[in-house]
Amino acid sequence: MDVKGHSRIALATIALAFAGAAAAFAAAPGNPKPVKEVGGLWFDKDGAPTYNITKDGTVDWGTFVGYLRYNSICLDCHGPDGSGSSYAPDLTQALQQLSYSQFIADVAGGIKSVNTAQDLVMPSFATNKNVMCFIGEIYSYLRARSTGALGRGRPAKSAPDPKGFDEASYKCLGIPM
Repeated sequence: MDVKGHSRIALATIALAFAGAAAAFAAAPGNPKPVKEVGGLWFDKDGAPTYNITKDGTVDWGTFVGYLRYNSICLDCHGPDGSGSSYAPDLTQALQQLSYSQFIADVAGGIKSVNTAQDLVMPSFATNKNVMCFIGEIYSYLRARSTGALGRGRPAKSAPDPKGFDEASYKCLGIPM
C-alpha cells in the first residue's frame, strides 16, 4: 500500500470512531477468516481487521505490528498479551463481544464507568497517533489473542513488512521522510 492508502485508512478509522457504528461492524466479531489484504493488514468478509496466521506459525505483518503497538501502549494497564490486570479488563475476553466500531469508539473516546460495583476509567486516545494510526493492527492482534489463534508472548515469526508500510506509517505519524 502506498503512503496515501495508509493515511486514508487511518483517517477513515478515526472518522468511524466519531461517526458511530457502521452497519458492517454493528455485530460482535464474526468469523475471523481473512479474505482481503491491504498494506499488510488483513480484513474479514465484513471489512473488520483480522489476522492471518499460516500453518507454520508465521503471523501476518499487521498482527505483528499490533503486538508491538499493544506492548508499547496498552500493556501498562491491560497487562501482558491483553490478559487484563487488577485495574483494567481482559481484552481477550472483551473482544469476543466487541465489534471493531465499538473498539474504535472505546479507544478514541475513552471509557468511564464508575459506580458502586466498579471504577473503570480509560482515557481517550483519539489524539494519540501512536494508537490511532495503528488501531486496525492493534485490533487484529487482540482478535487473534481472543480467538486463541495466537498464544501468549511475542510471535516467533512474522511476514515481512509490505512495500510502502514505513512511509505510510511515517506520514500518518507526521514524521517527515
